[in-house]
Amino acid sequence: MRSIHFAFTALLVSIPAASAVSHSFDPLRHSGPASPYFDAPSQDDISDMPAGCVVDQAAYIVRHGSRYPEPGSFSGWKNLFAKFQNASYTATGPLAFIPSWAPPVDDVPHQPLFLSSTGALEAFALGVDLRKRYGFTKGGDNITIWSAAQQRVLDTATFFARGYLAQGNYLAAPSSNRGSIITLPDSVNYTFANSLTPSTGCPLYKTGDTGASSADAFRATYQNATANRLNTFLDGLALNASDIGAMQDLCGFQAEINGDTRFCDVFEDSEWLDYEYAHDLNYYYGSGPGNPFSATVGFPWVKAVSDLFALGPGKTTPGGNITPPALLMGFTHDNNLPPVISALGLWNTSGTPGVYPLSHTAPSPERRFRASLLVAFRGYVALERLACAAPAGPKATHAAGAGAAPAHAPGAASFVRVRVNRAPVVIPGCASGPGASCPLAQFTAYVDTTRARAAGDFVQRCGLQGAANATGEATFFTVAPPDMQELLVGLN
Repeated sequence: MRSIHFAFTALLVSIPAASAVSHSFDPLRHSGPASPYFDAPSQDDISDMPAGCVVDQAAYIVRHGSRYPEPGSFSGWKNLFAKFQNASYTATGPLAFIPSWAPPVDDVPHQPLFLSSTGALEAFALGVDLRKRYGFTKGGDNITIWSAAQQRVLDTATFFARGYLAQGNYLAAPSSNRGSIITLPDSVNYTFANSLTPSTGCPLYKTGDTGASSADAFRATYQNATANRLNTFLDGLALNASDIGAMQDLCGFQAEINGDTRFCDVFEDSEWLDYEYAHDLNYYYGSGPGNPFSATVGFPWVKAVSDLFALGPGKTTPGGNITPPALLMGFTHDNNLPPVISALGLWNTSGTPGVYPLSHTAPSPERRFRASLLVAFRGYVALERLACAAPAGPKATHAAGAGAAPAHAPGAASFVRVRVNRAPVVIPGCASGPGASCPLAQFTAYVDTTRARAAGDFVQRCGLQGAANATGEATFFTVAPPDMQELLVGLN
């Protein structure tokens, strides 16, 4: 693990804006992990912030921002391009553009896997948003951020810090505007639960196996029919199921890479909902509540945050050598968000029979587990500790020389709420606080009893009893290893 310090010079980010789709239904909000970030709509119809409450501590686990395709997806794009270029055909209607289409990657040795300019802006914007929303870090102060080590994740953390700390003084006084990023080994099996990618440290987890097969089986129910429909616009060329998969992926990816949304307009609304549900199945059974080990690998992060919330901001656990900031930021990959949902007991229960577990063949409109609302690029799960007092009345008085009044009265009660891509989410069975929040003591008990039983012991459940140094705890927020290296990085 290493800590990265950076000094600020200048930053200019410019990206092309994605054009609007031609009708009110927006495929970019139904594209699962290919969706550029958007604020999720509320599924619980609760207020953004209860009256009389302020956030005094918060924790975020965040997927990296929008990126270029992974090599496997890029191969599919190149195959599609070759198919379009190596045939003689006539294309009409919504496919009239494909003879002139080319994959949106023009730096092949570098771009696949890496953050795009949209991803940089998404991360920067989150930094700006959270600085304004919480006001935790006064000008010139440092903040420590945690990140998995793959480059696109680390770059997301870096651009977040730029947005969070930038004050306009980085040219004149760069030494007073600094941040620290502690990087954790990415997707290795020797850190066990003490990681932002803990599923890799659980040998029995096998993320993606069941989810991928479930998603593929569902895709087989609609992709051929979609190909047949689109083939009516082609003379001399025939699309197949594989082509449909690549073309739907390109909607979200092209929108965030170069602003081209023409593939978004090719498909009907029902075909986008099918595409989205295939992703729902992939994440629900691959890394979410449908995976029996999901809560096990998501629980250590939830427990670590719960313990720090119980202590309050500015405090560390016994034996810790790091005092974590009030804002705990961890950056990781998409498959590490659904386990946190599982560990918290969210999006897997319904008063309507048959909603969960998710059907492999018949999407329920009442399901709350939706990949697009969770694992879109720069998607996140957040926990907020609220300090709530009686709302101030319409009149306030101030005595000369008394100083600014505190944001909330001393002794204000503490509560916890969950946000997923900004939308507040109710914790099952614990919603008696302001704005359907959970009283802190009840949340701590909920984590330590109900959710701990559901998760089980990480070491035992993952079959690590004989592994040296195996741990089921996430201690990285408060304990740094003695061999942590320091690296100075200038941001130009």
